[in-house]
Formats: sequence, C-alpha cells, structure tokens
Amino acid sequence: MTEILLSVFFISVLLLFLSTGVWVALSMIGVSTIAMTLFTSRPVGDAMATTIWGTSSSWTLTALPLFVWMGEILFRTKLSENLFEGLSPWMQKLPGGLIHVNVVGCALFAAISGSSAATVATVGKMSIPELRKRNYPEKILLGSLAGSGTLGLLIPPSIILIIYGVTVQESIAKLFVAGIIPGIMIALIFMGYVIVWSLFNKKKNAKYL
Repeated sequence: MTEILLSVFFISVLLLFLSTGVWVALSMIGVSTIAMTLFTSRPVGDAMATTIWGTSSSWTLTALPLFVWMGEILFRTKLSENLFEGLSPWMQKLPGGLIHVNVVGCALFAAISGSSAATVATVGKMSIPELRKRNYPEKILLGSLAGSGTLGLLIPPSIILIIYGVTVQESIAKLFVAGIIPGIMIALIFMGYVIVWSLFNKKKNAKYL
C-alpha cells in the first residue's frame, strides 16, 4: 500500500510540474530531488552531480552532435532534393503515388541522421512543396510525414537507442541490429496504410492517386 501511495504522490508531482509548463527533463529532475530530500539521507547535491556527470560524460554520446550536424548538412544542401527526384519515378506507380516518398524518404534519412526531428525537417522540406504543387490532400500529406518521421527513433543509427544503451549499459551494436527489422516493418505498415487509403479514396482523388 505504501508503494502505491508513493507512486501516486510522485506521479501527481510530475503532472503538476508538467501542467505548469516546465520541461519534461526538468520536471523529472524536480521529482527526483523531492524524492531524495524526503525519503533518503543522502546529500541531494552530491548525488545529482555525480549521477548527471557520470551519465553525460560517456564517450559514446559524442556521436550525437555528429548526427545532428550530418542532418543539418543534408538539410541545407541539394542532396535532399536529389533524393526526392530519385524516389519519385519508383513511388508514383504505387497506389497513393508520391505520398510514398514521405515514407521511404524518412526511412532512408533516418538511417543517415538518427534523429526524428532532422528526418521530418529534411524530408518535409523536399516533399511538402512538391506534393502541394500536385494538389495532394493536406491531411495524408502531413500525416504520412509526421508518422514516418518517428522512424528516426528506431532505425539505426538512432540517437534514442544510443542514449538508452549508455543509460542501461547495454550494447549499442545489439540495439542497432534489433532496430532494423522493426523499423522496416513499420515503414511497410505506413506504406500499406497509404495504399489502403488511396484505394478507398480513389474516385475522390483520381487525378493524382
């Protein structure tokens, strides 16, 4: 019963922080600080400093800014535009047309940048203007991009998997290998949804689907 009450208390404190607009990371640090202050005798400052420094000083985490930098380079060059032009002839033959470029483009770019934010920004930059020129529906255009952008969390080299591996002391190589097949399966599921959606809306959107 005590554990349940404590869990409810800490969840309530976390929700209170989040409801006031505090960032998620700072909210979790606040809950941890309150828990250590109320229920342990260990000095909060020393414990927090040691834990934060020990986690953030891992050599493996140096890969993160490099992935972000790589995504920024691709975002600001014509490589992303060339990617769209290369995928278009292959994707436009499928039901759903060029909407599949969002899915496949996000899957490929996720394997380069490792970041969902960089994936959505880069693929969206190249695909949204082109798809709007062809009068594709806004909902499926943005929905396919937002959904496929999450592939950056799973397909290696995922920044999230690197952070998770460092945190729990798990092999990052094994995590990367484990993320390949689920990432491909999710991409195929997204493409399958686009195909089904296009078939159900074929009469309504016949001119581009």
